Amino acid sequence: MWRSLLLLLIPWAALAQDDIWDDEDWGDEEVASPWSGFVEAGLGLRLEDDVLIDTGSTLEDLRFRLEGEWQPGRYTINFKGDAWYDGVDDSFDGEVRDLSAAFTLGEKTDIKIGRQVQTWGTGDLLFLNDLFPKDFVSFFSGRDDEYLKAPGNALRITRFGEKLNVDFVWTPTFEPDVYLTGERFSFFSPLAGSNVAPQGGLDAVEPGSSLADGEFALRLFRTIEGAEYALYGYHGFFKQPNALTEALEPTFAPLDVWGASMRRPAGPGLFNIEVAWYDSRDDDDGSNPLLPNSQLRLLAGFEWEAKPNFTVAFQYYLEQTLDHDALVANSPAPEFEAEEYRQVLTNRLTYRAGMDKYTWSLFTFYSPSDQDFYFRPSLNYRHSDQWTLVIGANVFGGNEPQTFFKQLQDASNVYLRLRYNY
Repeated sequence: MWRSLLLLLIPWAALAQDDIWDDEDWGDEEVASPWSGFVEAGLGLRLEDDVLIDTGSTLEDLRFRLEGEWQPGRYTINFKGDAWYDGVDDSFDGEVRDLSAAFTLGEKTDIKIGRQVQTWGTGDLLFLNDLFPKDFVSFFSGRDDEYLKAPGNALRITRFGEKLNVDFVWTPTFEPDVYLTGERFSFFSPLAGSNVAPQGGLDAVEPGSSLADGEFALRLFRTIEGAEYALYGYHGFFKQPNALTEALEPTFAPLDVWGASMRRPAGPGLFNIEVAWYDSRDDDDGSNPLLPNSQLRLLAGFEWEAKPNFTVAFQYYLEQTLDHDALVANSPAPEFEAEEYRQVLTNRLTYRAGMDKYTWSLFTFYSPSDQDFYFRPSLNYRHSDQWTLVIGANVFGGNEPQTFFKQLQDASNVYLRLRYNY
């Protein structure tokens, strides 16, 4: 626990100085700097004990961010990097989130190459055609939502046309999600019939490094009379190790995804709909128990400002597992297989007050088919352009141990983050 207190000592000591809070003491002249970033201390504590995990904390971070942008000639060079001490693992670590070069070919083609964070699609914390890597460990720990999107090494080419725009992303080496390994959060294993936390963490077999083992993502998009339309394609692998080798080692199954989306104004708000077909390439009839089945996925959402400074958003998500009868018939543990139709309802409530100094938020996931839930309440207090305090929680629960949110019940936590931007 002393490490937890140490993480907050430096920022809170600075807060004790009155002049830190007094914006009038600063001079009128400022010297421009190519560098910016933040220092952040974060602490997250479990609401319940997990007998498989030997710590009561989900977050003990002291993090330093440095970022900058340069424009030598026709190029734009971006850098964004983090270094931090992780008290849960008792280790120092670092990550380059952006180290890329962007430039234009002709008048209509933009190119960005290097390490970068990618995103597309219409979902709010639900991802259908966005097959870029996610960091769920950071998300569940209580880190900033920014860290849900993980970086990857890629080439992105965007071509703007009169009738159609094209986005193409090539990731030469497969970039998986940062998934649950049992080191910070235990997870449900159908083979064990309960939650597990493998010694040393789950180590999945990843695809090779040849050109054929890379990832290819395509988006065709256009706006017509205020409505945004898009078609998607992806060739690569499932982002989580939901398959097994012949030696029963976890691995990533080959995957193709085809999808479409639309977003447009509707009444007082915005309506979006998105569909995706997940084609498990090596399991055409769904009878191989070592591979995940193909799926159809659907998402529909609506967001509007119900009152001044109060925004409401709803989403409905449907996931149909294809060849479900074959899946159950060939499964070694049919009692733990997912329902043929999995449904999830989400709700985001956001209220801003005090000239946007206070932001109250509640995001809820509830699955009527799995009968499990995940609640994310938070309060963001922006004291000034420099100082921000965030208090929040991740609360999981449900009825059946094999469902996604129920398996994380012992990971439920409350967290606090204090950030100084410079």
